[in-house]
Amino acid sequence: MVKRKVENDEAVDETSVSPESPYPMGLLLSKNKFFVEYSLIALVFIISILISPDNKADFGVICCIPAAFLLTFILATKRILEGLTLASLLAFMMAAKGSFFGTMNESLLKVMTDDDTQWLFIVCGLMGSIIALIERSGGAEAFARWVSKRAKSRKGTLLWTWLLGVVIFIDDYLNSLTVGACMSPITDKHKVPREMLAYVVDSTAAPVCVLIPISTWAVYIGSLLEQSGAAPEGGGLKFFIQTIPYNFYAWAAVLIVPLVIVGIIPIFGPMKKAEQRAAETGVLAPPGSDKIDIRGDVTLEPPEHPKIYNFFLPIIVLIASTIYFDIDMQSGVLFTVAFMFLLYIPQHLFSPEAFFDTCITGIKQMLFPLVMVILALTFAAANEQIGFLQYVIDSGTRVMTPELLPLSIFIVLGITEFIMGLSWGMYAIAIPIVVPLAKSLGVDPYVAIGAVCSAGVWGSHICFYSDATILSSAASGCDNFRHAMTQMPYGFLGALITAGLFLFVGYF
Repeated sequence: MVKRKVENDEAVDETSVSPESPYPMGLLLSKNKFFVEYSLIALVFIISILISPDNKADFGVICCIPAAFLLTFILATKRILEGLTLASLLAFMMAAKGSFFGTMNESLLKVMTDDDTQWLFIVCGLMGSIIALIERSGGAEAFARWVSKRAKSRKGTLLWTWLLGVVIFIDDYLNSLTVGACMSPITDKHKVPREMLAYVVDSTAAPVCVLIPISTWAVYIGSLLEQSGAAPEGGGLKFFIQTIPYNFYAWAAVLIVPLVIVGIIPIFGPMKKAEQRAAETGVLAPPGSDKIDIRGDVTLEPPEHPKIYNFFLPIIVLIASTIYFDIDMQSGVLFTVAFMFLLYIPQHLFSPEAFFDTCITGIKQMLFPLVMVILALTFAAANEQIGFLQYVIDSGTRVMTPELLPLSIFIVLGITEFIMGLSWGMYAIAIPIVVPLAKSLGVDPYVAIGAVCSAGVWGSHICFYSDATILSSAASGCDNFRHAMTQMPYGFLGALITAGLFLFVGYF
């Protein structure tokens, strides 16, 4: 029996051919498997539509079907793009039945024309441009040489990555995209698997931003606290600051990273296999990473004498201008691109045409991650049509006691965020509900909001398709499914510590 090796390391039998067909048996089995899988999907769709009520308020537990389908599909196929598309379609069909196409079209149009989505495209697109410009100016190479003189070991390089993530605290998008893209060439030299880099990057993005009063997260959550009546007008930020000590998951996530790097907490789970692959084969990025890597696969020769200020000045200006424009990332990235034009053109690093060509290249490299975020937004909109988030919150609040309220908030909203993938959207719905609930039960509202913030960060941290996962994966050059799977055990470790702390606070 002759066998050959294929890309997925499975043996294919070349001699097993059906007498009635010219196709190898393996291909027939593959076709049959395809038929069975999509027959099951069609069956799920049909049953879900038949049992769906006409009124959103009457869905009950049925509203969990699209979420359960999505998680099952992703775990079975490792295909997130298709899973989000099919799960969204299922939710729209359950909500609108025969008129689902019009409802889906309206929701997609609403998502695409939403101010937040437009902000996302401008900010992330131009962040791609900034990263591409820094690379092609030689700034990234100069930074790599600068760090290499100070971090001559694997542990040192990862600790530098963690430190850089802590320092860039203004916004999680800025954090993930900057740290991941700048540190990946350096960690590659020490044979650090991209999964480990993505974990360090992701764990110092949102977790750090939600602990710092001067960040986009602080401004957003503070405004929600004012809108919900929890804080007086102008007092939202002060309220938020008082919740920081109780944001236990963010603290745990940030502090676990250096403990893993230095070996106090051992590398375990899927991450251990990634480490073995990198050490034994030299393959740093898992399969499928090339399509999401915003750095692309083009190797460019840096200038003969790259200048370190071509890295640091744009980053400093980006952070400073964002703060100057009232923590407005969009104004910050626009100002920084203009500054980089004035910085690089006089040095003859680019012609004006090459500068803007590089900007377009950077935007193009961000398209795949942005499409995934749009699909996640669409899935959230589809779930809203069938009342999923409200159902989960209402179900959780029925069994809450004063002592267990912080822990219950963390677990219920964390699981919800894991499914929905959009922490800011969850905050907008949960905060107006949690604040009056905490007051009615006599629970410290600062603890309750700390639990909400912790839940959003944790759920996003372990989600396959959250914006944090996608952008950290894109910047680090790591397939986002593998990033989520390798990071998840550490996310659950942080969640276990967090649960214990909320239980302690609730009773004592």
